[in-house]
Amino acid sequence: MVDRKSFLQVGHKGSLFSAFLYFDMSFMVWVLLGPLAVILANDFHLNAAEKANLVALPTLGGAVLRLVLGVLTDKIGPKRTGQIGLTLTLIPLFWGWQFADTMGDMYFVALMLGIAGASFAAALPLASSWYPPQYQGLAMGIAGAGNSGTIFATLFANRIAQHFGTWHVVFGFALIPIAITLILFSILAKDSPNKPAPKKLAEYGRVLKQRDAWLFCIFYSVTFGGFVGMSTYLTIFFNTQYGLSPVRAADFTTLCVIGGSFFRPVGGWLADRLGGIRMLMVLYGVVGVMMAGISTLPSLSVTTVLLFVAMMALGMGNGSVFQLVPQRFRGEIGVMTGIVGAAGGLGGYFLPKILGNLKLSTGSFTPGFLTLSVIALLCIVIIAAVQGQWKRTWIGEGGKVSAGSTASMDTTLQA
Repeated sequence: MVDRKSFLQVGHKGSLFSAFLYFDMSFMVWVLLGPLAVILANDFHLNAAEKANLVALPTLGGAVLRLVLGVLTDKIGPKRTGQIGLTLTLIPLFWGWQFADTMGDMYFVALMLGIAGASFAAALPLASSWYPPQYQGLAMGIAGAGNSGTIFATLFANRIAQHFGTWHVVFGFALIPIAITLILFSILAKDSPNKPAPKKLAEYGRVLKQRDAWLFCIFYSVTFGGFVGMSTYLTIFFNTQYGLSPVRAADFTTLCVIGGSFFRPVGGWLADRLGGIRMLMVLYGVVGVMMAGISTLPSLSVTTVLLFVAMMALGMGNGSVFQLVPQRFRGEIGVMTGIVGAAGGLGGYFLPKILGNLKLSTGSFTPGFLTLSVIALLCIVIIAAVQGQWKRTWIGEGGKVSAGSTASMDTTLQA
């Protein structure tokens, strides 16, 4: 149990707040095209596949650039990396506000928004490096709570566009919190003197030679990728399937996103007590069943409930995956942060592509959601196939952690 009074006496509160704010505002910007996609699709006359591609590109950019910002964080420190990231994030926002009149412009904006999606490569190490092991869990929990920034995008983006009669102004408004964050970050953030040694490229290569690294990449691409992919695509789904207005569709998306945003820590907590393997199998089962239910395209109220439960399970799955990762890769946890985090982003890129392309080719969302259901259930099969070896080599029966072992480390990879 963390003594919060003692927690306030250690570390660096300015850096912790800066990490949270940087992550929160960046996450908001990263998923901005999700709620706006319905309005953009009408203006640019996009088909189902083109809409999916547009909202997926920021996630792809974030997956790739996470590794780039991770290397920069190693070389020049998280504060300077964060300042660079925030400054570069201003470019696509300004471009979307003033110049984005063609789909070519929007693809540029979409990819560049990936810079915001890579923010956790600097934000989390900034906070982590200031706190001793016994406070890592709380510090990373505070910094990682920035994924709630998704809710700001889904709640306000379409309302602003509707009020002003144009989606361009949304990008202009988004410049304000990013600019304020850059100023506060520059003033309050400070690199820790306990900076870890830079990771070498050879370390990434050694980890990628191990099968378990790829398995964790698959698992996280389904949990985190599922959360981010759904966050960006659900507004399109609610608008297309149920005929909701852009604002109403984004509101329903917000309800579903809340499930994934606030239940993420619960997954790690339950995994510590019930075992990461058992929790993952249950959660993938829940996701698989919920996606199969959604594939029947029931009434709006039923679909919303199913999606909320599915998003909740995906959020909890993120915590469960990273209850296991530090146990398997204790000595390479920093390297695994970048690799598995990037894989999660790739999952978020492919999910909208699956739903959009299958909707275009079949005329229905049913095949897409059935495909997602099968993917989740395949994860159960994979875990069942490897759990025997895992329990014999590096994990206890049921996947439980011993007291005090890695409960704090799992939050290192919250993003």
